[in-house]
Amino acid sequence: MANTPGSKKAVRKIERRTEVNKARRSRVRTYLRKFDEAVTAGDATLAKAAFVEAESELMRAVSKGVVHKNTGSRKVSRLAAQLKKLAAA
Repeated sequence: MANTPGSKKAVRKIERRTEVNKARRSRVRTYLRKFDEAVTAGDATLAKAAFVEAESELMRAVSKGVVHKNTGSRKVSRLAAQLKKLAAA
C-alpha cells in the first residue's frame, strides 16, 4: 500500500491515466470491429473507408503510448492484407 505522499499521488495519477488509456483502447477496438464487419459483409468500398479510419485510430493509439509501435504496425499490416484479399475477390 502507498505510504508516502509521493507514492499516493502516483497512485492517483496512474488511476487517471488508466481510465484515459481504457477509453482509447476501446475506441481502437470499435474501429477495428467496424472494419471487420465491413469485410465480413463483403463491401469493398465500406471496408476501404473503415480501413482508413481504423489505421488512423491505431496510429493515434501508438503515438499516445497505448499500443506499442510494432503492435500497431502489425495490426495495420494485417488489416491491409484483408482489404487486399477482399478487393481481389
